[in-house]
Amino acid sequence: MIVKIFEGREGHIQQKGDECLPLSCSNDSLAGAVSQRACVYSGARVVLNPITDALHLVHGPIGCAAYTWDIRGAASSGPDLYRNSFSTDMLELDVVFGGEKKLALALRELAERFHPPAIFVYSTCIVGIIGDDLGTVCKKASEELGIPVLPVKSEGFRGNKNEGYKAACNALFELIGTRDYTPASRYSINLLGEYNVAGDVWSVKPFFEEMGIEVVATLTGDARVAEIQRAHTARLNLVQCSGSMTYLAKKLEEKYGIPYRRISFFGLQDMSSALRTAAEFFDSQELKEKAEEIILRETARVIPQIERHRARISGKKAAIYMGGAAKAVSLVRAFQELGMDVVIIGTQTGDRDDYEKIAYIVKDGTVIIDDANPLELKELLIKQGADLLVAGVKERFLAYKLGIAFCDFNHDRTTSFEGFAGMVNFAREVDITINSPVWQLPVKRQSPIGSRSDLAVCAGVENVIQEPCHS
Repeated sequence: MIVKIFEGREGHIQQKGDECLPLSCSNDSLAGAVSQRACVYSGARVVLNPITDALHLVHGPIGCAAYTWDIRGAASSGPDLYRNSFSTDMLELDVVFGGEKKLALALRELAERFHPPAIFVYSTCIVGIIGDDLGTVCKKASEELGIPVLPVKSEGFRGNKNEGYKAACNALFELIGTRDYTPASRYSINLLGEYNVAGDVWSVKPFFEEMGIEVVATLTGDARVAEIQRAHTARLNLVQCSGSMTYLAKKLEEKYGIPYRRISFFGLQDMSSALRTAAEFFDSQELKEKAEEIILRETARVIPQIERHRARISGKKAAIYMGGAAKAVSLVRAFQELGMDVVIIGTQTGDRDDYEKIAYIVKDGTVIIDDANPLELKELLIKQGADLLVAGVKERFLAYKLGIAFCDFNHDRTTSFEGFAGMVNFAREVDITINSPVWQLPVKRQSPIGSRSDLAVCAGVENVIQEPCHS
């Protein structure tokens, strides 16, 4: 199979079944390739923004705050302060003379007006360039205001989205352990990497509570500052989004002795596994029996609804492109439950271990891609004959222009996909979008190996998914 890619992207695309070298990953994006990755600041913001009662202040130009305004589709059961995007609105004179005084003044004014229990202050590219001392300003403000004022060192030039995750986790780690608490149940957990997108956590948390397990804190979906401060009292961390929260889970294990397990709440198989994982950790026969009771009850309830949609989409071909590998792996299993074939799977931030896991669970012929750009995705979608693309909002219009159905699985979606009921929602959405009458209209598709006009602007485009390697 031949797909044209940019020179320098060799090794980032492979097809399972070829005896090729390990997939290239975990490196910087190729300049000019229009990577779908986000910046460090964006990575930090998506992790911390769902803390509903905290105040989030962006120290930088107004564009950075505008870019991430309401960036998460994370729902709240109470406070909505997190839905604002405050900024110091740095201008030319602030760049010349420094923005520390402006930041200190903004912190005082915002604290007086909104009385938040904590403030997260994000540094942006320009702050790192001019050298504003964010840590010192935040420390003085914290002493003056009597609340945690936490610097999030997220200058964009430090790396990619993964570095933003680490910056967010470091800020959370400073907050954790600052409040005393004794869990009411001897079985207590934290849910890490669960952001309550479209209310997902409300479809998951009740099952643990029914089992008799107390959820001490959710990091960070529908979270309150006070809950995060007491997260160190839980006995187990369940990590859903491993890309963003494994770093924090390891720090909590090192300091507080809290072990962690990687789980997923998406798909019937993974949701069932998550409940069993918690029960097995606490080694309680009562918890194990209760988990099985819930799994049998909920599966019996949703299977007839899922089967109606499965009958209409079984055999269709799906393409997956996610930010993190954990969601991508869960989607493969979910499509298997729906009888669909995954023909393309890629991530923005996967590492070598992630891609080895992906290669193990997908079929021969599936294309695996790291840090894709629109040109590569376009050609792969056509070449592989995909009927559906599951990705984030940035890829939506690419699919539509190709006449391919699209399902938004990213953090700005409005439909809950987690838990048993969430799988029904996902099956329904996939069914509706694939079988929409709009796809019966004629769409002019450009051959993936015909004209090279769309790639002419890039020097050095080469044919690289290579012909299958032979030993």
